[in-house]
Amino acid sequence: MRITDDIIYVGVNDHEIDLFEGQYVVPNGMAYNSYVIMDKKVAVMDTVDRRFTHQWLDNLQKALGSRKPDYLVVQHMEPDHSANIANFMKNYPGTTIVASSKAFPMMKNFLGDDYASCRIEVGEGSTLELGKHTLNFVTAPMVHWPEVVMTYDSTDKVLFSADGFGKFGALDADEDWACEARRYYFGIVGKYGAQVQNVLKKAAGLDISIICPLHGPVLSENLGYYLNLYNNWSSYGVESEGVMIAYTSVYGNTKKAVELLEQKLKADGCPKVVVTDLARDDMAEAVEDTFRYGRLVLASTTYNADVFPFMRTFIEHLTERNYQNRTVAIIENGSWAPQAAKVMTGLLANSKNITFAQTTVRIKSALNDESKAQIEALASELCKDYMARQEKTVNKNDMSALFKIGYGL
Repeated sequence: MRITDDIIYVGVNDHEIDLFEGQYVVPNGMAYNSYVIMDKKVAVMDTVDRRFTHQWLDNLQKALGSRKPDYLVVQHMEPDHSANIANFMKNYPGTTIVASSKAFPMMKNFLGDDYASCRIEVGEGSTLELGKHTLNFVTAPMVHWPEVVMTYDSTDKVLFSADGFGKFGALDADEDWACEARRYYFGIVGKYGAQVQNVLKKAAGLDISIICPLHGPVLSENLGYYLNLYNNWSSYGVESEGVMIAYTSVYGNTKKAVELLEQKLKADGCPKVVVTDLARDDMAEAVEDTFRYGRLVLASTTYNADVFPFMRTFIEHLTERNYQNRTVAIIENGSWAPQAAKVMTGLLANSKNITFAQTTVRIKSALNDESKAQIEALASELCKDYMARQEKTVNKNDMSALFKIGYGL
């Protein structure tokens, strides 16, 4: 597959994998992307997972024809991209490896060789001339490993973005980009929002026409859409209006409270309500939805004077990824000594810009008139917050439209 006249895709699709990084369910597989830049000198951009050595080398040979590579650019040392460095060097021993200074000790650790006799170390602002193509290197530390560099080809205006702008799913999967890219981002990169923001500021100074990530499709149209999503995700902004309800329930009574709240929210005009049973549904999907929406309801039983284990794990996933800038509401259940509200609130104590709803729903074993009234009050509070923002947005848009008409813009 040609990306431009001189850039060829030589990556592979993986439909054998069940869990990516040992934890993320990937029903539509994964893509491990690698590229070749054909010029006076030839550069290969990254390798692929060890299970696809022969397929990748075949793809590479087909792209190269009678040519031999001059450079292997290693942007990221995670094994799904670096596992075939040694195999590549056995096949093309005259190649020079190009990577950051922090990548070579990792090669020694993973592969037993740091290629001291045939390497070039690059950092921020380093360049590599291939002929008519000039590669410009952009450091991207902790996006999401410390050695990461991205590479900008100023001739074809292509950004090779390492794991940035990646997604779950093989390239032949027919699925929405944003859904699996969001789950990938918050699962793997979400902790490092500040570092992603730094890279986006660097990218803003580049004239980019194509983004070539190490996972997922090459992006060549409507790049503003993808850049805006990444800016939103990495700044922990609210992407979509809605309420995410995450719950655990032992005997079904907490679940009944959640179902009632869902009904009330929809009746009150809330645009989107997502409900997740943390014991049964995919945890990564739950994390993704929680970062997508602006309001979160945590509903849990008290368990061993603490909170139900799945709920604790879920909140720890959020705080590990710097969950912030959201409204959080609490539903707790306890038969004799309810502690869930206190524990859940405490787990979020160090999270930035969390606004807790005024209404806390307290259930003693099962719903009664008092707790039902609390649920109704909570639904009203959450939807009132939404309606107020909507009214503000509508008024702002109306004024903007009048401004444009008035000045002929």
